[in-house]
Amino acid sequence: MESWSPLAVPRVPGTPRPLRLYDTATQSLKPVAPGQTARMYVCGITPYDATHLGHAATYLAFDLVYRLWLDAGHDVRYVQNVTDIDDPLLERAERDQDDWVVLAMRETALFREDMEFLRVLPPTEFIGAVETIPEIIEMVRKLLACGAAYRADDPDYPDVYFPHNATGRFGYESNYDVETMNALFAERGGDPERAGKRHPLDALLWRMARPGEPSWESELGAGRPGWHVECSAIALNRLGLGFDVQGGGSDLAFPHHEYSAAHAEALAGDEPFARLYAHAGMIGLNGQKMSKSRGNLEFVSRLRADGADPAALRLALLSGHYHADRQWSGELLEEAGQRLGAWRDAATRSSAPAAEDTIARMRDHLADDLDTPRALAAVDSWAREASTGRGDDREAPGVMADAIDALLGIDVRS
Repeated sequence: MESWSPLAVPRVPGTPRPLRLYDTATQSLKPVAPGQTARMYVCGITPYDATHLGHAATYLAFDLVYRLWLDAGHDVRYVQNVTDIDDPLLERAERDQDDWVVLAMRETALFREDMEFLRVLPPTEFIGAVETIPEIIEMVRKLLACGAAYRADDPDYPDVYFPHNATGRFGYESNYDVETMNALFAERGGDPERAGKRHPLDALLWRMARPGEPSWESELGAGRPGWHVECSAIALNRLGLGFDVQGGGSDLAFPHHEYSAAHAEALAGDEPFARLYAHAGMIGLNGQKMSKSRGNLEFVSRLRADGADPAALRLALLSGHYHADRQWSGELLEEAGQRLGAWRDAATRSSAPAAEDTIARMRDHLADDLDTPRALAAVDSWAREASTGRGDDREAPGVMADAIDALLGIDVRS
């Protein structure tokens, strides 16, 4: 599957800072200490609708991680999937009398356009579940062989399931209690009431073919993959066990990331799947989480069509801390536009205050769990000082423009 177009990222003078992120598994700030090649997996979209601002905020957060690694001189291997076969996609296609393949292709293309619009750096590998089905089949086959999977007790549809306690450490990633896990599993794609399973929390690995559903022939029998095993196989085969960061929205901590980790660890007989699990907060609208089921969505493509400035939209989403749940409003975009205007004015002056201290503060704040509100405030302070005519450093406007581009992904030259 094709990714989107790459961007040139300027080099920034000064000393990069080591990154710390909040780790969901340990519920603490942890240093992210990659080797020369930093490895990250971020769960992608299920392409049955357009990219909303909740998606955009998540991918912007991990775009900052990518940029900070580049600033620190790392090579980056970043993998993102597309769940282009799953129940929500098939249900939407049936509802709209659409071809599920066409629907997935159309929405994935729109997602690429939205990411380019927001100047999100493309992943090294952008991979659909459909193109990795042979890898998924092989993983499920091995899990069955090692006793970490079983067939449902159902003569008509002996689906393959993963026993949730196969690793002996289930629940370590999300830290939820059993009651919470049971509730979230039912809400987020699980099938706790499925007859023939050994336990309500056991997760689907391979769904045997049903009439009218797409399926793939395999030694497991004709069928299609479950949701969580897709990310396990893609990440293991491209990043290996113990990669640096597993990322996504906070609604993926359970069940998706918990099971993805458990599948991979059960197969490998080792741990951890990822060294750090980072999750972005939810974006709300009118007091509720923005979600397709509620229909309270603000789409990136709609804002594009309305003429929104991509830098202002990016600034608006970065004005809140990535880890926090927060509300979207039109006022946020208006305020971001005003901020952007001040930054652009400062960055196009013939001289300005020296940039070194401001860049150092930007790096300090971003390295501290992506503290974008304080990083933006540091740039605000520099721009205000420049607007008064203080400062006679002729290089500073260009140096700051490069730093804002490299570290925050915002173009203040256009």
